[in-house]
Amino acid sequence: MKDHDLTLSRRHLIQVGVAAGVAASMGQLAVAANAPAKGAAITKAIPSTGEKIPVVGTGTNAYGVTDAEQLAELKRVLTAMPGLGGAVIDTARGYGSSEEVIGKLLADIGNRDKFFLATKTPLGGDISGGKAVLDDSFRRLQVSKLDLLQIHNLHGMNELMPHFKEYKAAGKIRYIGMSTSTDNQYDGIMEAMKAHKPDFLQVDYSIGNRSAADKVLPLAQELGLGVLINVPFGGRGRAMFPRVANVPVPEWAKQELDTASWAQFFIKYIVSHPAVTATIPGTTTMAFLEDNQAGGRGPLPSAAQRKRMEEAWDALPG
Repeated sequence: MKDHDLTLSRRHLIQVGVAAGVAASMGQLAVAANAPAKGAAITKAIPSTGEKIPVVGTGTNAYGVTDAEQLAELKRVLTAMPGLGGAVIDTARGYGSSEEVIGKLLADIGNRDKFFLATKTPLGGDISGGKAVLDDSFRRLQVSKLDLLQIHNLHGMNELMPHFKEYKAAGKIRYIGMSTSTDNQYDGIMEAMKAHKPDFLQVDYSIGNRSAADKVLPLAQELGLGVLINVPFGGRGRAMFPRVANVPVPEWAKQELDTASWAQFFIKYIVSHPAVTATIPGTTTMAFLEDNQAGGRGPLPSAAQRKRMEEAWDALPG
């Protein structure tokens, strides 16, 4: 299932409420969004510097839009996000015109300084241009400095890494990273992590896709890397919202972890992993923003509660 399909599935759950259980849990979102915040946004430290960032950001592979109504909603999201506790925006050259859209919106809003802005180099294609490949992201995002630049899914790792290090030394990049989103790249990403020792790793991980926890996340901890988690709600054949369409959030999780929705349940599971610095769920609407950011507040599950969450997920049909 593509990320677009996953977004539609989640939107359907929020707007329609396929069953009473989902309607009940999702119906609390509007109340939660207008209620006083239950504690400050949770932050975690980036291992290489100790700088703290909020544990819930936003992924933007669906930001390459031209429709005026969609653009207006994205502008509302990026305007409101810092006030709700979010800071990390992750995008990529490969996400269509997302970099350009984000660059224009942040310039129009005037709040670039409120964000930890991350992007990734092209996925596939010719990267022989070296510095020109990096410079294109700066141009599209309308910035002279990036918080994090990542090599996307290993493409051009050895060719581009010297330029990454040069740009970091020059102060144009604050942190260097590398990404993967598929299990078949785990061996390659672990070799690259050991060889280049970046500041950040970005990897796929969720309660429905826990394989990164076997070797990749422990290695990131061992090497002292920050970790961003992509596709936290599944995707790529692992979409998670359809599986909970007729299932209420476990009552114990509502009471003990203050989770009002399945999105918050999924997010709290991820960011409670000791190796994880932040997660970047796709966030294209105010409803998604409020829901996702609520997952970064309140209590996080203990090791025992994480196990209980896994058992609850594994027991679901399908």
